[in-house]
Amino acid sequence: MKKIALFVLIAIGFSFSWAKDRKANDPVPSIKLKDLNGKEVDLKDYANKGKITIIDFWATWCAPCKKEIENINDNLTDWKKKYDVNMVAISIDDARNSMKVKPYVEGKKWACDVLLDVNGDTQRGLNFQNVPYTILLDKQGNIVYKHAGYTEGDEFELENQIKKIK
Repeated sequence: MKKIALFVLIAIGFSFSWAKDRKANDPVPSIKLKDLNGKEVDLKDYANKGKITIIDFWATWCAPCKKEIENINDNLTDWKKKYDVNMVAISIDDARNSMKVKPYVEGKKWACDVLLDVNGDTQRGLNFQNVPYTILLDKQGNIVYKHAGYTEGDEFELENQIKKIK
């Protein structure tokens, strides 16, 4: 029993050291995803547009995720004018649930691009576990702010972070 426990602890320690924890000022990694029309897109392309970029991770089954995106979307047109902000929403729905994403997004008419991460590549590449998860990139594509979870009003803290790097 002690050998099994030791093996599990070593395996956990190895897995944590293997996945790099993205810190502030790390560049966003190059990860290939698909848009809602099936076209391959590199996440790094969003970081290289010379704009402040919000990357919001969500899922169709996640009520707080959908509420967060709705509240950010309500402010996004204004933020685009004030701060020259770009936003991309990345669904982490698996292959089975990803078919729900396009009809849902089309019904909502969000003012941002939506990408699909059916294999969890961004979760592994950015080392996060749960959604909603929001990352803010500066104009050089560096991660300057990360936030996990959502509570009503978190979008105002996001705007404060945007103001700091404007």
